Amino acid sequence: MTNDSQTPIAGLNFLIAEDDEFQRRWLTMMLAKLGVQNIIEADNGRTALRLFQDEGNDQRARRTIDIAFIDLNMPDMDGIELVRHLAKGHTQTAIVLTTALGSSLLFSVETMSKAYGIDVLGTFEKPATPELLQELIARYRPPQRARSKVDDARPAFTPDDIRQGLEAAQFDAFYQPKVELATGKVTAVEAFARWRHPQHGIVPPSAFIPVLEAGGDMEALTWLIIERAVAACRAWHDIGLPLSVSINLSATALAETGLAERILAHIEQHKLDTQYITFEITELIAMTDVPVCLENLARLRMKGFGLSVDDYGTSHSNMQQLLRIPFLDLKIDRSFVAGASHNRELRIALRSSLELARKLHRNSVAVGVETRDDWDLLRDMGCTYAQGYYIARPMERDAIPAWIKEWSHFF
Repeated sequence: MTNDSQTPIAGLNFLIAEDDEFQRRWLTMMLAKLGVQNIIEADNGRTALRLFQDEGNDQRARRTIDIAFIDLNMPDMDGIELVRHLAKGHTQTAIVLTTALGSSLLFSVETMSKAYGIDVLGTFEKPATPELLQELIARYRPPQRARSKVDDARPAFTPDDIRQGLEAAQFDAFYQPKVELATGKVTAVEAFARWRHPQHGIVPPSAFIPVLEAGGDMEALTWLIIERAVAACRAWHDIGLPLSVSINLSATALAETGLAERILAHIEQHKLDTQYITFEITELIAMTDVPVCLENLARLRMKGFGLSVDDYGTSHSNMQQLLRIPFLDLKIDRSFVAGASHNRELRIALRSSLELARKLHRNSVAVGVETRDDWDLLRDMGCTYAQGYYIARPMERDAIPAWIKEWSHFF
């Protein structure tokens, strides 16, 4: 038996940190039946921590722990404290969390562990089954080679650096497909800014958008992406691909008086129907009370553009605030999607968001769809659209037609 990364299970080293002897032996026996050969045991968190510390200190007899099963409720040092120590030690061990104290506790500690940067393969309430263990192990991916500080260093761009890049036309839009879950049809794409830096290659938006937003200098980039996305949409329509394009609008752009009229004039130059352009705003921006922002959003919708509320569930908005925006799409944040197929609490939250969109007669868009399990769950729950790495990463404009042709072979 192997996991999806083709790493032989027999070659992996496992640790079971569990104070209950019966549960510990039961886990050991089931793992052995799955082909695991290297298992060490610890009856409490402190003993487990010493094993991790020995792993790091004894270079001659170093035995890397690849996967650790950690019970939350152990004497001397519980599983929660153990995870904190592992995070401080920068471990590359993947963990599985378990308890008999309920799924809500598991969800809380799973969230904490991920916030610490720990690779969590999953959680389960005792007792485990061979099928569940096999599924958890199959999620394991060997950690990538540790990079040096020089390798990992990201350039710190100044506003002047970014401005010069804009003036040199080094910025472009990449596009990530959105797929209709019921049919598998590709109906739309979302535009993302990328910087084709002459020294650093393709630079992601996290390296330059916060700098622009902090300086209130997003206008030039916003308009560049609008122009690129509209031109791409026109080009796809001309070859028989009637795709819609979503474009992100910042708070700075929305505060511009006359924004809607300026956008409409640009669209008309390309002879493109407004129904094929959707503007996305974050849930936080949707909570604004700035009149000019609300005016621009209302006018964009009145002219036939689509509006989408992004990152739904990440801010403390209420529905009354959101309903001030005439949005058509509700985008469910990835934090509700990732892992929902294996977590009851997340499934409840996800279902609630999808039901809300359905009752309001809005489309629901789930982002961060990264596995087949995510896809199947969302389809079964009646989500309208899916977007994420399971479908495709953002790609250049000219790659979209060929990708759609290849994708269509699956449906």
